[in-house]
Amino acid sequence: MSVTPSHSGAPSLDEVRAACAALGDLVRVTPVHPWQDPELDGLVGPDTRVSLKLELFQHSGTFKARGALTVMRHLDPEAMAKGVTAVSAGNHAAAVAYAATRLGTSAKVVMPKTANPARVALCKRYGAEVVLVDHVGEAFATAERIEREEGRTFVHPFEGPLVALGTATLGLEFATQVPDLEAVIVPIGGGGLAAGVSSAIKQALPNCAVYGVEPVGADSMSRSLAAGEPVKAGPITTIADSLAPPYSLPYSFGLCQQFLDEVVTVDDDAICRALYQLFRGAKLAVEPAGAAATAALLGPLKDRLRGKKVGLIVCGANVDP
Repeated sequence: MSVTPSHSGAPSLDEVRAACAALGDLVRVTPVHPWQDPELDGLVGPDTRVSLKLELFQHSGTFKARGALTVMRHLDPEAMAKGVTAVSAGNHAAAVAYAATRLGTSAKVVMPKTANPARVALCKRYGAEVVLVDHVGEAFATAERIEREEGRTFVHPFEGPLVALGTATLGLEFATQVPDLEAVIVPIGGGGLAAGVSSAIKQALPNCAVYGVEPVGADSMSRSLAAGEPVKAGPITTIADSLAPPYSLPYSFGLCQQFLDEVVTVDDDAICRALYQLFRGAKLAVEPAGAAATAALLGPLKDRLRGKKVGLIVCGANVDP
């Protein structure tokens, strides 16, 4: 079964339901954990009910598999035979490698030499050929050359209707599991996760607020929303490398602009405190990006969401010891 968004706007709930059915067991229906912890109560108030959407348990360790699989399932047989390529510091590359293995094709992923070695190893375990380059600018140029010379299809890490359709399956899944949510907090890198999740949540639960969160040192979506159009990021300085794309792009920006109630920022110290809190209180070992939503709840959104039923997207776990 194949489904493509019928217009340039947000995928409809019917389209998202069809995408969920089409993905089938290629993705996991990840669990929701009611975070009940006396220490958390002291931080956010005992009447604040927190539900963790544990997407860190998804295949390849992050939500990225949803978008990669949705994009690649729409390739025609000729394109599938030639394989795919991608640029990533780790999580998207791993997801593309996983998707290629499950769909019976090959992946050649381009990664900067500064990428976490554990993520490079994960890509190789999924069967991808990894090309290491000096910096991100060179990575995109290398991927373009691979496209041109080998005929591989480039799978974008966060932009486009099919990427958002894939990430929207996460939003609908969460809304179905916890239908009385009053607020959801979702991390923002390029915006592909926030675009899909927020569009699905807002359609399924119209009265639920959806907040995005970015690192202070990688705030391209905040800058874009302030400018009213996608802009390049400023200097990237954050521990959350999964949330540090060089720019925002029109489609994901448009959905974030339409469906997010607000975007807040957190600094690296707040992210580290949230990492510790998730480990201490929920026994979860997550990567910095996976703690960003928790950092927003413990910081800039704490008073505003006190006493509400809050959902946090715990988006990834690809961190080494």
